[in-house]
Amino acid sequence: MKIRNPVLIRALGFVIAWVVRLWIGTLRYHYRPLGPNFDPHHPGLRGRYIYAFWHENMLLLAYHYARPDIHVLISQHADGELIAEVCRHLGFRTVRGSTTRGGAEALLRMTQLGRHAHVAITPDGPRGPRRSLQLGLVYLAARTGMPIVPIGIGFSKAWRLRSWDRFALPKPLSTSVCVTEDAIAVPAGTERLHLEEYRERIEAAMRRLTDLAESWVETGRWEGAMSVGESTLASVNGRA
Repeated sequence: MKIRNPVLIRALGFVIAWVVRLWIGTLRYHYRPLGPNFDPHHPGLRGRYIYAFWHENMLLLAYHYARPDIHVLISQHADGELIAEVCRHLGFRTVRGSTTRGGAEALLRMTQLGRHAHVAITPDGPRGPRRSLQLGLVYLAARTGMPIVPIGIGFSKAWRLRSWDRFALPKPLSTSVCVTEDAIAVPAGTERLHLEEYRERIEAAMRRLTDLAESWVETGRWEGAMSVGESTLASVNGRA
C-alpha cells in the first residue's frame, strides 16, 4: 500500500531516520581507500564529487555519509517522498528526479549544485537491473565536471529482501566494509559513444570494489593475502 498522506509521511520519515541511526550505529565500520581518502567527513578532502554506490547498500552510507553539503538524487516514483523525508531527517539535502522522470530538471539542479556541494547517487535505482549502471550518472558527471567516486560495500551478516536489488539489512553488531579507489572524471563534451565506454568502466569499478569489500568482510583477509589487522586499514567505529 502506497502512503500518500503528507503528515504520515513526515512522521514516518522522522521515525525511520532515528531507527537507521540507532541500528547502523551498532555496526563495526571499516573504510579502506585504494587511493585518496574520499570520506566526506575527512578534513583533508578537496573538491566536489559524485558518490556512486549500489541501491541495495544505501542504509550504510545513509548513516556514515550524512552531511548537509551532500545532495541525494531521489526518484519521483511513489515511494520517493518517504525516502526523501528520511534523507532530510538524517541530514542530507535532496534533489527529486531520475533518468526517467524529472531528469532534465534534476540535471539542471545538480549542475548548479556541483559548484559547492557533493552529490550521492544509486546508479542502478530506482528499479534496476541490480548492479547495472545507468548512463544518466555518466552524463551528469560530464555536465557538472564532478569526478565520480565508485564505492564498494560489504557486510559480514545481513538479511536480504526479495526485492529487485536484494536490499541489504545488515544485522546489528555485525561488520561493514567500504572501499573506494581513484575518482573517475568524464570530460565535458564527451560524445555519446564514449559516454558508454565510461559507463562500462565505472560499472566495472563498482563491481570490482563490491567484490573486494564482500570478500574482505567474509574472509577477514584483504585480496586473500593480507589480513585486515595487518593492512593499512582506515577504520572508523561510528561516525568520523
